[in-house]
Amino acid sequence: MDIISTPDLCDEHGDKVRVIDGNFRHYGGKQHFWGEIATIKCFEDNSRVAEMVKEPGKDRVLVVDGGASPRRSLLGDNLARAAAENGWRGIVIYGYLRDVEELATMPIGIMALGSVPRKTEKLGDGRCDIALEFGGTTLSPGEHLYADLTGIIISSQALT
Repeated sequence: MDIISTPDLCDEHGDKVRVIDGNFRHYGGKQHFWGEIATIKCFEDNSRVAEMVKEPGKDRVLVVDGGASPRRSLLGDNLARAAAENGWRGIVIYGYLRDVEELATMPIGIMALGSVPRKTEKLGDGRCDIALEFGGTTLSPGEHLYADLTGIIISSQALT
């Protein structure tokens, strides 16, 4: 399956899915993506993101809670390229990214709140594989994320 419809999944599964609130924008070359969630919580430091995208993605979606900070980018072209090459299906960032033109050409789904040219700090901070809270819901590792042009939904079980 190459295309999913979040409205159709919401209609079919009702309250078994949760909608993420927020003004997320698409930046990657794929605008329909889904997969099991892996999580990172970090603030203005993408050290853990850099580590995670270099690991096998196994068709998962990396969800990064960057605290919605517009001051530093948590993803750029080099890390997005590594994620695509290592089998990640998508990346959703509750924060900002950069290298927008390059990201649009990559074979991976990427969503974020916006873009900023400033690079990240590299302090080695951040936590992986923890529950995240943003967008009016909690997202936990192992849950499933579905994204398209309409929005992003979360399910505790695979829907496709």
